[in-house]
Amino acid sequence: MAERREGGCHCGTVRFAFAMPQEPLIRRCNCSICAMKGIVMLDVPKCDVEVTQGREALSTYTFGSRVAKHHFCSQCGIHVLQELRSEPENCAVSLACVDGSDVYEIDVPVFNGKRHPADTGEYTYIGVLRLERTES
Repeated sequence: MAERREGGCHCGTVRFAFAMPQEPLIRRCNCSICAMKGIVMLDVPKCDVEVTQGREALSTYTFGSRVAKHHFCSQCGIHVLQELRSEPENCAVSLACVDGSDVYEIDVPVFNGKRHPADTGEYTYIGVLRLERTES
């Protein structure tokens, strides 16, 4: 049985829960919005994600094709999850919003969102992001 994980925004208004995939896909994207948000994403099947608190406080931003939906807390502004254009059956939660997560000391593949897989038909990776802790 998949491990249930929870998370939320900075102010605590929005909370969510999901089943952690057996083989988690953690990545970053270099498209215009993801580069500006600077988030590390964890892909989760849509059917396994539930907003448990504050759904009414979620605001949604779309641009370009208007297929991807970027959801953030209207109170504190933190991006908590997005519906993916390239994988409509999945969504991505911000790993930093997952309770107990640590984005340090993991290698995060960066995929080329500037040449989006929904447009090209394939994922291409351009590098690896690694955040190293310098203090404990």
